[in-house]
Amino acid sequence: MIRARLTIHGDVQGVFFRSQAQQKAQELAITGWVANEGNGTVSVVVEGPKNKVIEFEDWCHSGPSMAKVEKVEVQEEAYTGEFEDFMIRY
Repeated sequence: MIRARLTIHGDVQGVFFRSQAQQKAQELAITGWVANEGNGTVSVVVEGPKNKVIEFEDWCHSGPSMAKVEKVEVQEEAYTGEFEDFMIRY
């Protein structure tokens, strides 16, 4: 099990990135959260099996069809197991 913190840059707010990220995470049965940031980026913390987290990270490089992802920063962190599901933070 691993944990990653992602920062997604580009035109990623107002394009259903959060809701579709939640749907993808639920499909992959991984946990964590997604949130819009004041600087126009989207932040994600995700935990789960390494292959599922990597698949989610790969999805974030394109995101929903209306998104224009320019860059995804990924930081690995220590797995905590603190989440029960994947939620949108407001």
